[in-house]
Amino acid sequence: MAHYIVGDLQGCHGALVKLLQQVDFSPSRDLLWCAGDLVNRGPDSLATLRLLAGLGSSADSVLGNHDFHLMAAYLGLGKAKPQDRIDSLLAADDAADLIDWLRHRPMLLQSTNHRIVLTHAGLPPCWDIPTAARLAIEVEQCLQSERWKELLAKLYGNRPNPWSDQLKGMSRLRCIINYLTRMRLCQADATLEFEHKEGILGPLPDGFRAWFDWPHPDWQGMDLVFGHWSTLESELNRPNLYPMDAGCVWGGSLCALELGTRSKICIPCFPGGEPQPV
Repeated sequence: MAHYIVGDLQGCHGALVKLLQQVDFSPSRDLLWCAGDLVNRGPDSLATLRLLAGLGSSADSVLGNHDFHLMAAYLGLGKAKPQDRIDSLLAADDAADLIDWLRHRPMLLQSTNHRIVLTHAGLPPCWDIPTAARLAIEVEQCLQSERWKELLAKLYGNRPNPWSDQLKGMSRLRCIINYLTRMRLCQADATLEFEHKEGILGPLPDGFRAWFDWPHPDWQGMDLVFGHWSTLESELNRPNLYPMDAGCVWGGSLCALELGTRSKICIPCFPGGEPQPV
């Protein structure tokens, strides 16, 4: 049995199929986790969700910011833009089933066997892993309940910022979602900065660093796998960190991390997300 984590798909169905063929993935034998942002901007978000949902217990994914945006757009609570390329998904006969599958995905996954924690955007310096797992469950329980529409109606916004354990209600859940799905830069107190989209080699806003460059609580031997930051992948050299968003939809690559060996297998893509011939 092999266990793979694949980076941000963003609707790049053809690249995913090719990558799974490359690693000889078998749902009867292997396990596939995704780093979130399954949809939006790529050529076929509908086929991507159908493939993953069809794998049953052999596949799972944490939720990313684009996944939340899709759910909000489905409910008419967020406006789908032409570049999202999700109109066919929203109009599909099985859209309700796919959205239901999506809203039952976790915010955080752990493999104790492989000493891995997976979130979409990382972990802020104010949380240790048990805290992050507990807060992730708060979002999951709401999203999987009858209150899910209320949560998505209150999804958008940059406040509250930074985190406080005294936060309550939908403001608390929005803050947790922002840390786990939108974070790149923060201050020492974990105040988030939402505008910076580039890497970390150039100038950064005053007082801000990449979330992983601040002192963190002890991860107790766990490695952290994350997506979300496509401009970072070639720049990062930090112990215990595995960035997986290699920008497949922008003409980069779609990559899978095999957890047993910590080896990466990548499929190069054209701008727009179609796989290049190998």
